[in-house]
Amino acid sequence: MKNTFSSIKKHLMLKYTLEHENLNNKKSTDINILLNRVKQDQKKENIKKILFTAATSLGVVVFGLVIF
Repeated sequence: MKNTFSSIKKHLMLKYTLEHENLNNKKSTDINILLNRVKQDQKKENIKKILFTAATSLGVVVFGLVIF
C-alpha cells in the first residue's frame, strides 16, 4: 500500500512541478502578426454586417411585396 500512495504522490508532484515550470517560460509574439489578425477580424466583421443588413433589407422588401 505504501508503494501505491508514494507512486500517486510522485505522479501528482510531477504534474504540478511541470505546470509550474511551464509558467516560468516566457513566450514572445510578433506584434505584426497580432495586428494583421485584428485587421482580418475587422474585415470579416464588416462583411458580416453588410451581409446581415442586405439580408434584412431584402426580407423587408419581400415581406412588403407579399403584404401589399
